[in-house]
Amino acid sequence: MFYEIRTYRLKNGTIPQYLKVVEEEGIEIQKSHLGTLVGYFFSEIGTINEIIHIWAFASLDDREARRQRLLADPRWQAFLPKIRDLIEVAENKIMKPANFSPRSEAH
Repeated sequence: MFYEIRTYRLKNGTIPQYLKVVEEEGIEIQKSHLGTLVGYFFSEIGTINEIIHIWAFASLDDREARRQRLLADPRWQAFLPKIRDLIEVAENKIMKPANFSPRSEAH
């Protein structure tokens, strides 16, 4: 089991716009390819203008295959320009859970 943690720092004041377009258009495209969404968060206290979303994958090969299908989807290609200019900094981590950590099941 692997978790992909994507962290975006958005341009100041654009969290509502970003969340609206993701909710209305992007999230269902992502879920149809990526599978298990563990959580989608925005900052309330601390680092401002931050979005974090976490996805679970059975393996790194599973993640790679799912990401490739997402990137090839014309709906995703049409969606990306709607959020690309809102993101100032993007960071991506792949994490493994400790043996005692609760886990989300990857599908």
